[in-house]
Amino acid sequence: MSRLLVHPAGSTGRIHHITPQSAGWRYVGFDVHVLGPGERLTLDTAGAEVCLVLVTGTAHVVACEQDFGIVGGRMNPFDGSPASVYVPAKSSWSVTAQTPVELAVCSAPAQGKLPPRLIRPEDVGQETRGKGTNTRHVRNILPDTSPHAESLLVVEVITPGGHWSSYPPHKHDVDDPPRETYLEETYYHRLARGSGFAVQRVYTDDLSLDETMAVSDRDVVLVPKGYHPVGAPHGFDLYYLNVMAGPVRSWKFTMAPDHAWLTFA
Repeated sequence: MSRLLVHPAGSTGRIHHITPQSAGWRYVGFDVHVLGPGERLTLDTAGAEVCLVLVTGTAHVVACEQDFGIVGGRMNPFDGSPASVYVPAKSSWSVTAQTPVELAVCSAPAQGKLPPRLIRPEDVGQETRGKGTNTRHVRNILPDTSPHAESLLVVEVITPGGHWSSYPPHKHDVDDPPRETYLEETYYHRLARGSGFAVQRVYTDDLSLDETMAVSDRDVVLVPKGYHPVGAPHGFDLYYLNVMAGPVRSWKFTMAPDHAWLTFA
């Protein structure tokens, strides 16, 4: 199995725990917790800011001693935009599930300069990118145009079955702004049917890294460098949650030379 492909550790509790140390990089952390009604999770952020994304379900959220009340509501990740809560570094948060909950905890190093914030579904910017079988639907939770994070970039993407996404292939592994920015990235994949597979390739120009992975429901793919296109087979709509972070909070990328004639937007 590829070292970039991480399967869930069971179906309840903490099913993913990806740290900079386990991933072999410096910035991105990513956890997923599956909670039953009434279950409570309380954690400190320490030296990282956190974006709590309600992938599914409804929960009572408290962060930095601020009560955000009942948050969330969608019962599957394909049904509209999510509710999320931004939590600064050097603070704590708690989530109490009101329904079955799938909670993604996205993290990156920060100093704790910003206040906590509820990101409502109506606050999430939505756009459609591409055309033809390159069409996909983007939900910008914490894009680089938002001032409400120090390091984190967080986005959801819906890719219809038979379409490509994160395509044409692009990379962001060189710290050379504004031409290109170094950003580590995780993909958390969900398949609408809960079965089947998607395909993700991660590769560099010199092919010193060249991995092609069959991705199942709730798998995580690590992208430490290189190009990273995704394909959703016919009949299997694909959701993924992206987390990115690096030394500069800006998404600047370089297209694969043999695909540069294609339109990315």
